[in-house]
Amino acid sequence: MTTDEEQRKHVQAGSFGVAADAYERGRPPYPEEAVAWLVPDHATTVVDLGAGTGKLTRALRAPGRTVLAVEPSAGMREQFSQVLPDVPVMEGTGEAIPLPDSSVDSLVCAQAWHWVDPELAVPEVARVLRPGGRLGLVWNLRDVSVLWVAELDGILRDYAAAPTEDRQVEQVGTPFGPVERRDFRWSHPMTPRDVMDMVASRSYVITLDAASREELLLRVRKLLDTERPTAMPYSTECYRAELGQL
Repeated sequence: MTTDEEQRKHVQAGSFGVAADAYERGRPPYPEEAVAWLVPDHATTVVDLGAGTGKLTRALRAPGRTVLAVEPSAGMREQFSQVLPDVPVMEGTGEAIPLPDSSVDSLVCAQAWHWVDPELAVPEVARVLRPGGRLGLVWNLRDVSVLWVAELDGILRDYAAAPTEDRQVEQVGTPFGPVERRDFRWSHPMTPRDVMDMVASRSYVITLDAASREELLLRVRKLLDTERPTAMPYSTECYRAELGQL
């Protein structure tokens, strides 16, 4: 990665706080079956790393389970606390998790592993997990096999490349065991306004110059005025690996 690319990634990674409201309104939840596959039933302490506004956190909660949230953005933490006032949310990153050694059973990172430095984040996650603990990585991806969704994706790519194309999953290695993958296809009810919020909450849209951002949003509005969608089709891409299972 070049210096310019590193700088762009850094700026995009820190951009979400200014769009926390749109993020909360426009981003989808996570399907129950995906969460069940990512987190073992016996996990009593689970961390949501890069928790954002708590989209995944809500799905992680279960009777007898403690969920802790870690989020670097102050704006996102503020929104999180409004939505989930009973869940602790701490300032931290994948490279610096504010928890003791061997203190959690499972750590899940949703829509965020592509922002971390794996050389630092992998040993840091291993540090806070108990022996045999599980790391889960998950992304909700728009299903571009649907024609209008592919057209939306094309509009976005006209302005900026999505940062999620390098998931960095292959860099999860020792001390973790083999990485397993499973995908879940589903559909989330969304109005055109919800889709606009989803688009506006993308880091590569937030960081566009004002004129380009307005042009992009206008093109998206025109597409939605024509299509009038009632749902967004998704494919939830999941990965998991266990600590010390070599």
